[in-house]
Amino acid sequence: MDVFSSLMDGFATALTPMNFLYAVIGVVLGTAVGVLPGLGPAMTVALLLPVTYALEPTSAFIMFAGIYYGGMYGGSTTSILLNTPGESSSVVTAIEGNKMAKAGRAAQALATAAIGSFVAGTIGTTLLAVCAPIVVKFAISLGAPSYFAIMILALLAVTAVLGSSRLRGFASLGLGLAIGLVGLDSVTGQARLTFGVPLLVDGLDIVVVAVAIFAVGEALWVAAHLRRTPMHIIPVGQPWMGKEDWKRSWKPWLRGTAFGFPFGALPAGGAEIPTFLSYVTEKRLSKHPEEFGKGAIEGVAGPEAANNAAAAGTLTPMLALGLPTNATAAVMLAAFTQYGIQPGPQLFESQGPLVWALIASLFIGNLLLLIINLPLAPLWAKLLQIPRPYLYAGILFFATLGAYSVNLQAFDLVLLLALGALGFMMRRYGLPVLPLILGVILGPRLEKQLRQTLQLSAGDPAGLFGEPIAVGIYVIVAIILLWPLLFKLIRRNRPAVLPAVPPATPDTAGQPEAGHLSHFGTRDHTESKEQS
Repeated sequence: MDVFSSLMDGFATALTPMNFLYAVIGVVLGTAVGVLPGLGPAMTVALLLPVTYALEPTSAFIMFAGIYYGGMYGGSTTSILLNTPGESSSVVTAIEGNKMAKAGRAAQALATAAIGSFVAGTIGTTLLAVCAPIVVKFAISLGAPSYFAIMILALLAVTAVLGSSRLRGFASLGLGLAIGLVGLDSVTGQARLTFGVPLLVDGLDIVVVAVAIFAVGEALWVAAHLRRTPMHIIPVGQPWMGKEDWKRSWKPWLRGTAFGFPFGALPAGGAEIPTFLSYVTEKRLSKHPEEFGKGAIEGVAGPEAANNAAAAGTLTPMLALGLPTNATAAVMLAAFTQYGIQPGPQLFESQGPLVWALIASLFIGNLLLLIINLPLAPLWAKLLQIPRPYLYAGILFFATLGAYSVNLQAFDLVLLLALGALGFMMRRYGLPVLPLILGVILGPRLEKQLRQTLQLSAGDPAGLFGEPIAVGIYVIVAIILLWPLLFKLIRRNRPAVLPAVPPATPDTAGQPEAGHLSHFGTRDHTESKEQS
């Protein structure tokens, strides 16, 4: 009942005329930017983050929630119409969605994606409202050693599963931790990594870092690979679904939600695994498996629902523990930090009205997405006709304007370009971006928990293992780090299984088969030479 009453108070705050207007603006802005090719929700949120600075915190986060879900929805539009996913979790949607569009069913693909997003987002936000207070009650009982261990687990788990190799993931994490160290030491007051530049004493602004790495780095990377050939955009009619489409979509929506939320709430769970599992499940359960690979509506409905349910799931550890588990949540955490608000177990106590207004605005944003975007889908498709040189020039312009508006200092523009070049080089050499952002955000907090732990134990490293939960988490960390090595050892020590040789037939007895003639003949000839 306490959750219900708090949620009703949140609705009362979010539905005031001004806050409702900010929710509408957030949904429209998020969708308009998220629908542009190659952006994705994380870059959309980072690009529009400076827009919220002039607002008071509650209105800013209500608008931010609309941007968050609008960016998620926009990614499905580019996946379906252009076969250009804005992020890795939209790849599975593009498999069947673009085939549907090429078959003249773009309207139905967009409709099932929009309605599936609404269903999954609503259920996921309900679970967020129920689960987050439970996680908070558990988190309050934890001490500094357990928090330090949880942060180590979050960093290592996310880093270990991203990128083409673990080495590149950890290299990206090291860069993020190094950037997070810039500024004054919180205990000794000594300047670190400032290189004698006074403007670096306060550290690097996380918004400048996020906009540079996501927006500027991505824009430079795409601009470096622009082709002169125009993009082929499939025309969209008014999105609608027939009776058969509804019949084939509602079960995948629910199953996709069941896959998405738990994975989103886990460290390193993300949305890639549940979208893939949803796709495989729908292919196995479908009464029309022959349509998969040719435009099956279940292959759009299930993965898109899983994607949006995972988006709601990522907010649970972010709000309750202060741990972002994907890039978009990391940028949202940067927004909290910018307002001097620290997500974690105390957030529901210290900023209760703001948190419940944010959760209520997620419900409102979901409904607004459905009402606004179904009629406006043809309009969003026309945005895709913007020439790409103009598009990415505009992205660089707004990224520069947003970064400058944070502190109104030209030095931030120098940092923006330098870090944007770093983001470009990371993409060039295959380094994942998310570990760097997590390292910048969680690095200072990780250091704080480590110092508190060592102060409580009078400098004894054994204090790191002072709580049972911390010990259990370190066991999980060891498994994550050592499992590839153990797997290789197991495979190496496993006895090789020799292929079975078919018995000789009576008419070929005593003669090798034709397929093995040269092999056996060479071996026998070599052995006879050695004997002689």
